[in-house]
Amino acid sequence: MVSKESRKEIRVKKHMRIRNRFSGTAQRPRLAVYRSNNHMYAQIIDDTVGNTLVSASTLEAAVKSEIEKTNNVDAAAYLGTVIAKRAIEKGITEVVFDRGGFIYQGKIAALAEAAREAGLEF
Repeated sequence: MVSKESRKEIRVKKHMRIRNRFSGTAQRPRLAVYRSNNHMYAQIIDDTVGNTLVSASTLEAAVKSEIEKTNNVDAAAYLGTVIAKRAIEKGITEVVFDRGGFIYQGKIAALAEAAREAGLEF
């Protein structure tokens, strides 16, 4: 009997393939995105030392109060602007986008486009 891999296992494998191609440096850190069924999370990471430089998620009270729902495209777009503003405040303008094994459409694409419009370059 042939059994299928779970979607989570497939996504983790895709993410590992993506991570083998690039990593974040001090000059150009990595913008990592994770999407669960209820929330979205974004971090800007310097992989050379393993530090998270900037983070934002829809769980935070400041972000949650500005959005109606935490799991739709509008919430993802708002999160993209928040992470970009926080990054620019810390002096980060260029990043490498890590979609986390998720397909670049919907919420992931909305977050990326909003971050670009807010001033991040990738």
